[in-house]
Amino acid sequence: MKPPQHGLMRIVRATRNSLRGFRFALQSEAAVRQDCLLALVLIPLALWLGQSGVERALLILPVLILLIVEFLNSAIEATIDRISPDLHELSGKAKDIASTAVMFSLITIAVTWLLVLLN
Repeated sequence: MKPPQHGLMRIVRATRNSLRGFRFALQSEAAVRQDCLLALVLIPLALWLGQSGVERALLILPVLILLIVEFLNSAIEATIDRISPDLHELSGKAKDIASTAVMFSLITIAVTWLLVLLN
């Protein structure tokens, strides 16, 4: 077991791990790539369409939440696949529930954008 790191080295190592996870997810998960492309379109659009800082934040935050949920969904799927590649009812439930969280994140984007832009 590695000794715990403190201070700046812990931050550097955590950042390196996060970037490696980002790269792994982009390479192996089509949904992550699609959501990142969506974010690359929506975030600049939010900065352009938002009339105030609050509106811009309201348009950008659900997009970031989608990315967070998608990365967690990918982590859940990878963990389940690591445990066993066999089909199992509980594995299917876990993957479906995580996928539902992604769906609700997408719905949140749609509702927020409609409410802010139609205001």
